[in-house]
Amino acid sequence: MSGEVPKAAGVQESLADSIRRCTLCAERFAATATGHAPRPVVWFRPGARILIAGQAPGARVHASGRPFTDPSGDRLRDWLGMDEAVFYDLDRVAVVPMAFCFPGYDAGKADLPPPLVCARTWHGRVMAELRGVDLHILVGGHAHRWHLGARGPVTQTVAAWRDHAPRVFPLPHPSWRNSGWLRKNPWFETELLPVLRRRVQEVLG
Repeated sequence: MSGEVPKAAGVQESLADSIRRCTLCAERFAATATGHAPRPVVWFRPGARILIAGQAPGARVHASGRPFTDPSGDRLRDWLGMDEAVFYDLDRVAVVPMAFCFPGYDAGKADLPPPLVCARTWHGRVMAELRGVDLHILVGGHAHRWHLGARGPVTQTVAAWRDHAPRVFPLPHPSWRNSGWLRKNPWFETELLPVLRRRVQEVLG
């Protein structure tokens, strides 16, 4: 049974609108500790030059309906050297997480992983619409595994960033929970980020 809301007869719906109407995970989300309804956060448009492939919206993004409207977003924009006006410019930047909806919390109030059904249902079609992307920024292990086929830990994947640059940059998640990781891996800020920021400016022109 399809999880998409039926569209009106004769109406040509965009892929982004189809995703916004998706309810595939309604039962899954209702059974979480948060007991929430699906709210896909869709932020892409064909023609974007930069793709930010993240994990899944958090609770704040679920409430706002815009990607990275939280402290993680502030840190990510600092990493990219990008202000909010550019970050949210759909003609230049696409934000495509591995799951478009907030997955919810488990009984211990820990983030649940992005449901695989979301990527399996939508990602191939989204990537086909974003063929003109010049820079792929992969945020977190879930995005590393999907886009790079990475099998090792996040640190190993990010440390090998030169193998993928200048077209692809794997990053850790910008969550403040990873502040300790940043202190243990100072090369990320001194070596990777300056190159990434220059590449962002090159692509944006």
